[in-house]
This record gives sequence, structure tokens and C-alpha cells, in this order.
Amino acid sequence: MTERSIVIVEGNSEQRKQIEHLLSTVSDNIVATDFDHLRRITDQCEQQAPLWAEVQKLISTAKQQAKQVKPAKRSRDYRSPELFRCLVGSSHGLMQVKKAIMQVAESETNVMLLGESGTGKEVVARNIHYHSLRRGKPFVPINCGAIPAELLESELFGHERGAFTGAIASRRGRFEMAQGGTLFLDEIGDMPSSMQVKLLRVLQERCFERVGSEKTIQSDVRIIAATHRDLDSQIEAGKFREDLYYRLCVFPITIPPLRERVEDLSALVECLLDRLKSERQARITLTESAVAALRRYLWPGNVRELANLIERLLIMYPNQRVDIADLPGKYRPNVDNVDIEQLARDAPDHHVENTVSCPTLPDGGLDLKQHLADVERSLIEQALAEADGVVARAAEILRTRRTTLVEKIRKYKLEVNPPRREFDGPLIVNS
Repeated sequence: MTERSIVIVEGNSEQRKQIEHLLSTVSDNIVATDFDHLRRITDQCEQQAPLWAEVQKLISTAKQQAKQVKPAKRSRDYRSPELFRCLVGSSHGLMQVKKAIMQVAESETNVMLLGESGTGKEVVARNIHYHSLRRGKPFVPINCGAIPAELLESELFGHERGAFTGAIASRRGRFEMAQGGTLFLDEIGDMPSSMQVKLLRVLQERCFERVGSEKTIQSDVRIIAATHRDLDSQIEAGKFREDLYYRLCVFPITIPPLRERVEDLSALVECLLDRLKSERQARITLTESAVAALRRYLWPGNVRELANLIERLLIMYPNQRVDIADLPGKYRPNVDNVDIEQLARDAPDHHVENTVSCPTLPDGGLDLKQHLADVERSLIEQALAEADGVVARAAEILRTRRTTLVEKIRKYKLEVNPPRREFDGPLIVNS
């Protein structure tokens, strides 16, 4: 046992109580009122000494073992089960997205995510943060299009008490919340022009002030922005600052819509069913014909719409088999007396608008891949000629995204007229 101080307290009962209470709060003191009391205390200590020595031994051993154990290093191949919930699949477009994520994740480069609503832009942003050196710090999302213009500055930079009507207390903004981590600016294309100027200053100077304060706060955040809008058209219309565009769009990643990667639909359905099974303790089975019908649908809402449909079917048909007839009307083929077996055999195909006549197959056959590439190249050349070499206008003619067209221009090594802006020329987006 460790050495302890022994104190004999004398005086009246009230004084003894006060002194005993004071001394008992100090470690390693034994407080007694007289020698008989002290004798009883020492007898108890002698009886408890072996137990106390054993406890001390166990504590010492545990401390030594704790020092020897080193935190296990997490494998680089580790994946959180929720991480890729909307990035499952093996289509070429999705594999390009995953490759781009790994290329840019460990850098400090600003990233711009381009894609239609519901394609999973925030999921991609979270994956970039997860694989970055800022992984242990906060990931803070904010939807720039969902917050009124007059409140957006306060949401981003925070405010001091009394800065405006209703500011009853000081509040941190998203930049402060994300300090050391990643700030995800969703729907950046909807940000008001007045806020674009202030955001540009923060990106340039890496500092900001709260609303109603003159104190400068240093900013250490990585910016990932996302939009479903065509920012080139927004710039031409004067709705988005070109200098801010170049600040944000250092490494653009285009996320393909679901209709362009229908081969991933089965894997997505399975992933969504696994996730919902844990939430609802139920599961459904889709027949081949039902899956084939879903592949033919154009999915304007992309993966988000698919997730909503699967959840709806799970509520309507828990633990049942779902056939094509059980699907809501718009997901069923719009033809009478459809051949269900033929539909299942044609599953990889999906409906596209028939704008050209079907060519006749030559007697000797043809190289389908090369033939389609030649047709695509010819149409792109015609569109570029009609648009006087302006890529954005050619993309509108072909009804495709400008970034997709840029990739195909580089793929076919096509020549275009010098563009008016730096980003209108051929550029590989996901290199």
C-alpha cells in the first residue's frame, strides 16, 4: 500500500465534522477521531491489503498492455457499407467516375460535379471526401438553391448577435463548420450573383468575416461544387460569373444519367433492396420482364427516382414477386399485347427516339461497333459545322451535355474552330 498521512481530529462534534470533511477530500489521508477509531481503521486496511495489492497489479498490467497496442492501420481497400450505395455498377461511364474520384481525392484541388438531378452528385462528393486526407474532418453540405438569397450569406459565413433582425445569438456558418474538412456547395448554379462575388473573394483570399463582424477568420476548407445546370449557358446569359467558374471547375467530373448506364440497373436494384430490407424488414423479387421494362424507361429522375420506385413497390408488395403488370403505368412498355418473353430477351436495349430511318443490313454483315462510331462521328462533325465550331451550340443540336460532346470530340480527334473561351475547346473531363 502507498504511504498515507494519519490525522487525529479533536474538538467538539461540529468542529470534527467540518475538519473530517475537509481532510477526506484530500487523497491519502486517514482521518480518525481518537486512537480507538484509528485502530479499527488500520484493522480494516490490513484485511483489505491483499485485495488492494491485486487490484493495483491488474491496473498496472492493463496500462502496460494499452501502451503496447498500436491502432490498426485501415486498409486502403476498406469500404464503408453505405459508401457506394448509389455508385454500384460496372458501366463505362460509372467506372470513369470512380477512376476520377481516386485521381483527385488526395489532392486539394477544387472539384465541380456535373450531372442531372438525382444522379448521385452528393454521393460522389462524399466519396471524394472519404478518400481524401481530410477524411477525419467534417463534410458539410449546403444547397445553395434552397436558401433565400438574403439568408445565404449568414448560412455560409455565420453572423454575430444583433447583426440583423432576428439574430438573437452568434452563429457559425458552414465555412467554420467545415474547417479542416470539405464544404459541398450543391446547386452552385442557383447561387445569386451578389453571393458569387463574396464566394470568389473567399476562394481567392482564404478568409472571411461573419455578418456583423470585422474580425477576419482564416478558412481551411476544400470546395466541391455541383450543379445540374449548363454553366456555359449561364455565363453567356450573365447569370454566373466566369471567374468563379474557373475557380471552381478545376477538376470537373460528369456523372452519367441512369438512362446512359442501364446495364447497371440490376445491380442498383439489388443494392437498394438490400438497404431497404434492413430498414423495413421486407424484400421483393423483380421478375426478368419487370427489370427489362425498367431498362426501357428513360428515368428523368435518375437513381433518386429508381430508389423511390423500389420503396413504393416494397410497401405495395412486401415479400412478394413483382412482375411487369405490377409496375406503375409509366414504367410499363407503351405497347399493346407486348411480347413479354421478347422484352426480357431484349433487356439490354432501351427506348430511344426514332429520328432516323433504320439502315439495311448488308449481305456480308458489318462491324457494328465501327459502324456506330462512324455514324456518331459524322453526326458530330455535321453539328459542329452547323454551329460554326461552337461546342455548346453543337451540344444543343445533338441534345447532349456539352461535357459529353467534348469527350467525344477528343475521342475522334476532331478539329474545331478556336472557341471564344478557354473551356470551349476539346478537353478530357475525366483524365
